Amino acid sequence: MEIVDLESLVSEQLALAYEESSGRHAVTLVGDHDHDLRQTLIAIAGGNRLNEHDSPGEATLQVLRGEATLTVGEHELAMSAGDHLALPPARHGLTAVTDCAVLLTVATRGER
Repeated sequence: MEIVDLESLVSEQLALAYEESSGRHAVTLVGDHDHDLRQTLIAIAGGNRLNEHDSPGEATLQVLRGEATLTVGEHELAMSAGDHLALPPARHGLTAVTDCAVLLTVATRGER
Protein backbone atom coordinates (compact mmCIF):
# COMPACT_ATOMS: atom_id res chain seq x y z
CA MET A 1 0.00 0.00 0.00
CA GLU A 2 1.20 3.45 -0.86
CA ILE A 3 -0.44 6.80 -0.23
CA VAL A 4 -0.28 9.15 -3.23
CA ASP A 5 -0.08 12.89 -2.61
CA LEU A 6 -2.38 14.03 -5.41
CA GLU A 7 -1.64 17.74 -4.95
CA SER A 8 2.09 17.20 -5.47
CA LEU A 9 1.49 14.80 -8.34
CA VAL A 10 -0.82 17.30 -10.06
CA SER A 11 1.85 20.02 -9.78
CA GLU A 12 4.49 17.64 -11.15
CA GLN A 13 2.32 16.54 -14.07
CA LEU A 14 1.37 20.13 -14.95
CA ALA A 15 5.06 21.05 -15.06
CA LEU A 16 5.64 18.13 -17.43
CA ALA A 17 2.61 19.15 -19.52
CA TYR A 18 4.27 22.51 -20.17
CA GLU A 19 7.26 20.67 -21.63
CA GLU A 20 5.13 18.66 -24.08
CA SER A 21 4.10 20.01 -27.49
CA SER A 22 0.60 18.64 -26.79
CA GLY A 23 0.38 20.67 -23.58
CA ARG A 24 -0.58 17.63 -21.57
CA HIS A 25 0.96 14.82 -19.57
CA ALA A 26 -0.51 11.76 -17.87
CA VAL A 27 0.45 9.10 -15.39
CA THR A 28 -1.38 5.88 -14.53
CA LEU A 29 -1.92 5.60 -10.78
CA VAL A 30 -3.71 2.26 -10.60
CA GLY A 31 -4.06 -0.68 -12.92
CA ASP A 32 -2.89 -1.87 -16.27
CA HIS A 33 -4.21 -4.31 -18.86
CA ASP A 34 -4.15 -7.11 -16.28
CA HIS A 35 -6.60 -5.36 -13.94
CA ASP A 36 -10.29 -4.44 -14.08
CA LEU A 37 -9.71 -0.88 -12.88
CA ARG A 38 -7.45 1.85 -14.23
CA GLN A 39 -6.98 5.36 -12.84
CA THR A 40 -5.03 7.94 -14.80
CA LEU A 41 -4.18 11.46 -13.77
CA ILE A 42 -4.18 13.75 -16.82
CA ALA A 43 -2.72 17.25 -16.57
CA ILE A 44 -3.48 19.78 -19.32
CA ALA A 45 -1.96 23.23 -19.57
CA GLY A 46 -4.56 25.96 -20.02
CA GLY A 47 -5.72 26.43 -23.60
CA ASN A 48 -4.81 22.88 -24.67
CA ARG A 49 -7.11 19.96 -25.17
CA LEU A 50 -7.67 16.26 -25.52
CA ASN A 51 -9.15 15.97 -28.98
CA GLU A 52 -12.42 14.15 -29.48
CA HIS A 53 -12.05 10.42 -28.94
CA ASP A 54 -14.19 7.35 -28.33
CA SER A 55 -15.46 6.55 -24.87
CA PRO A 56 -13.21 4.08 -23.00
CA GLY A 57 -16.24 2.14 -21.73
CA GLU A 58 -17.53 2.65 -18.20
CA ALA A 59 -15.61 5.63 -16.86
CA THR A 60 -15.76 8.60 -14.54
CA LEU A 61 -13.98 11.94 -14.65
CA GLN A 62 -13.13 14.02 -11.60
CA VAL A 63 -11.58 17.47 -11.85
CA LEU A 64 -8.79 17.78 -9.29
CA ARG A 65 -7.59 21.28 -10.19
CA GLY A 66 -8.61 24.09 -12.53
CA GLU A 67 -11.42 24.40 -15.04
CA ALA A 68 -12.21 22.38 -18.14
CA THR A 69 -14.92 22.04 -20.75
CA LEU A 70 -16.14 18.57 -21.67
CA THR A 71 -17.57 18.41 -25.19
CA VAL A 72 -19.94 15.59 -26.14
CA GLY A 73 -21.32 16.06 -29.63
CA GLU A 74 -22.89 19.53 -29.71
CA HIS A 75 -23.06 19.76 -25.91
CA GLU A 76 -20.49 21.54 -23.73
CA LEU A 77 -20.26 21.07 -19.99
CA ALA A 78 -18.18 23.42 -17.82
CA MET A 79 -16.37 21.58 -15.02
CA SER A 80 -14.20 22.84 -12.18
CA ALA A 81 -12.19 21.45 -9.28
CA GLY A 82 -14.32 19.10 -7.22
CA ASP A 83 -16.71 18.17 -10.05
CA HIS A 84 -17.24 14.49 -10.84
CA LEU A 85 -19.30 12.81 -13.55
CA ALA A 86 -19.87 9.49 -15.26
CA LEU A 87 -18.64 9.85 -18.84
CA PRO A 88 -21.32 9.15 -21.42
CA PRO A 89 -20.72 6.27 -23.82
CA ALA A 90 -20.10 8.68 -26.72
CA ARG A 91 -17.22 10.46 -28.43
CA HIS A 92 -16.01 13.36 -26.33
CA GLY A 93 -13.17 15.84 -25.90
CA LEU A 94 -11.79 17.91 -23.05
CA THR A 95 -10.45 21.49 -23.21
CA ALA A 96 -8.46 23.05 -20.38
CA VAL A 97 -9.90 26.51 -19.73
CA THR A 98 -7.17 27.01 -17.10
CA ASP A 99 -4.32 24.71 -16.11
CA CYS A 100 -6.21 21.64 -14.99
CA ALA A 101 -5.82 18.08 -13.84
CA VAL A 102 -8.42 15.34 -13.99
CA LEU A 103 -8.62 11.83 -12.63
CA LEU A 104 -9.98 9.39 -15.19
CA THR A 105 -11.25 6.11 -13.74
CA VAL A 106 -12.01 3.34 -16.23
CA ALA A 107 -13.49 -0.12 -15.71
CA THR A 108 -11.36 -2.14 -18.12
CA ARG A 109 -13.25 -5.40 -17.78
CA GLY A 110 -13.40 -7.10 -21.16
CA GLU A 111 -10.36 -5.30 -22.63
CA ARG A 112 -8.00 -8.19 -22.00
